[in-house]
Amino acid sequence: MSSRPSPVVGPLAAYADGFRRALAAAGYAARTVGPYGRLLTALSGWLAENGVAPADCTEEVVARFAATRQSPGQRVELQALRPLLAYLRAQAAIPPAPAPVPAAHAEMVDAFARYLAVERGLAPLTVTGTVGVVRRLLAGLPVGLPLAELTVEHVHSLVLTEAERLSVGATRATLSALRVFLRFLFATGRHPVNLAVVVPPVAGARLSGLPRAVTPATVAALLAVAGTGPAARRDVAILTVQVRLGLRSQEIAALQLDDIDWRAGELVVHGKGGHDERLPLPADVGAVIVDYLVHERGRSPSRALFLRAALPRVDQLRMTVDQACPMADDATGLSPAELTRLADALDGVRREDIAGVLRNVPTSWIASDTELETLGWYLETRAPQVADRLRAL
Repeated sequence: MSSRPSPVVGPLAAYADGFRRALAAAGYAARTVGPYGRLLTALSGWLAENGVAPADCTEEVVARFAATRQSPGQRVELQALRPLLAYLRAQAAIPPAPAPVPAAHAEMVDAFARYLAVERGLAPLTVTGTVGVVRRLLAGLPVGLPLAELTVEHVHSLVLTEAERLSVGATRATLSALRVFLRFLFATGRHPVNLAVVVPPVAGARLSGLPRAVTPATVAALLAVAGTGPAARRDVAILTVQVRLGLRSQEIAALQLDDIDWRAGELVVHGKGGHDERLPLPADVGAVIVDYLVHERGRSPSRALFLRAALPRVDQLRMTVDQACPMADDATGLSPAELTRLADALDGVRREDIAGVLRNVPTSWIASDTELETLGWYLETRAPQVADRLRAL
């Protein structure tokens, strides 16, 4: 009995039927067309969920998509995406494939990848994305140009080319990778000048000001909506951890059962760059986690704290953490963009800039005198440099 293809949502929906017809015309069997069609459905949905336009769907973005689908039953290899990407490029739906890196630069790119992974301690996904951007940029340089002879004019030409074809957000990410690469060339003696200083900033920085205060009523509304879904206890626990502790989505997704020390009342958080931090576990946060573990999580060979609600019940993905309260905007009056801003505002990040830290902690800690003690230990454990500067004031 054949099943209907799942409805396609997102920016690639208009290409679904044409892609299936193109596969059939190329001689693909019906049993093969189905899986390829599901790949288009998955990619289109992922682009929509992450706010990525097709014009920004570069090789690095596709690699990020594939990296989010590594769970059993969902694993996607980049090679399997080639027919889909070729069709979308032929339709001018996504950018063309990047030219290969010149052989003269291949060793340099490999050294840069090792630098990011070993010296900077970046996560593999970040290394892949950054190196992918640099590969594309190097392919745009004049043929035969040694990197030691790179000039300000070359850098500005790359910047203008990228800015003309990418969105503001994608341009910002691209120029950030370019700065890192240019600093690498200078720091390792491969270029006599630090050209990173000539890469201009991108106007319209995200979250340039302090976030709008999140009132207790808004938080209560978010938790109330989360408590009505099919995975109510899990979603309430995820939102409570985010609101009370200010953890990043990926930090929540990475939590393991063994990370909680119930006797000491502490929680181990696996942060950026392989840094582990031990934070106090408030009683109310522990209570909702226990409620989830006892009544909803169930048995699983996975040691992840939060599991997917749907089968297979494997580790919680960051994307699902971000969607723990999918209808919250209807209940709170916040738009999806504002909810994204709220999630970012609750995203604790190590920064030496005071405004940067205050922009990324639960705003209730700032608005309420009773939470100043909580804010204090947060700064001491997650932003000690900022805590020192605050004391100096």
